[in-house]
Amino acid sequence: MLDRSEIGKRGYLHEDFRLFHLKDSRAQKLDYHYHEFDKLILLLGGKVTYVVEGVTYFLQPWDMLLVRHDLIHRPMIDPAEPYERVVVWLGREWLESRSDPGEALDTCFSITQERGFHLLRFAPQRRLWYMDHIQRMEEALREEDFGAARMADTLCQQLLIAVNRDILQDRTAQDQRDSYRLDAKMEEVLRYIARHLEEELTVDALAGKFYISRYYLMHRFKAVTGYTLHQYISQKRLLRAGELIRSGVPVMKAAEQAGFGDYSTFLRSFQNTFHMSPREFR
Repeated sequence: MLDRSEIGKRGYLHEDFRLFHLKDSRAQKLDYHYHEFDKLILLLGGKVTYVVEGVTYFLQPWDMLLVRHDLIHRPMIDPAEPYERVVVWLGREWLESRSDPGEALDTCFSITQERGFHLLRFAPQRRLWYMDHIQRMEEALREEDFGAARMADTLCQQLLIAVNRDILQDRTAQDQRDSYRLDAKMEEVLRYIARHLEEELTVDALAGKFYISRYYLMHRFKAVTGYTLHQYISQKRLLRAGELIRSGVPVMKAAEQAGFGDYSTFLRSFQNTFHMSPREFR
């Protein structure tokens, strides 16, 4: 059974979107976690390293990290400097409702997921645009004047349009090797798991697939990602099942398509993870 003290959900979004401007001067340690919403993190100051699905990102001021829903991640914060950032939580239903045919506002999250790279790094002129736009969003969210809510909604859409354009124009830091670190072999393993959740994914099967020893796979996977292979696969299967259930797939079929061979094990794990039954989850 997955230990929820090691990988859990953090944060609940009850609005369409939320913006936080945060500054911390104290040391803090956050565990690996995930969200059911998409998230933008814009670093303003301080030193922070983010681990997203086994890839370590070394953020610089005005870097933006895109974290898609259900991606397991955590920050590692250097307390030597105040950690200041803007964080935007984006509801998936809101993103869908504001999208046009062929131009989904969450395209940027899908692309970063496909590429396996989640970091945007802007030129100085582009930073000024984001700085001004974030300030306008903060002001609109504080206002109570006529049309303030609609103004904030529009500004958030404009922010997402800008992020999508920057992603589509490949304004990332992927060619800057000092911006991230990854283990190429473990990256292959992670990608394989994501694409084959419905198949047998035992330690022996994966070790054989990638021509590495069981010992190396287990210990290296834990070192790179922070969690065991079993924990990671279990969590990803549960998240996949949840996605399928919410899209209308029958519960038993969703469990099967997510890779669960035993239905009772699935029900127990689902209840422990989401604190509700699959039928309530819909």
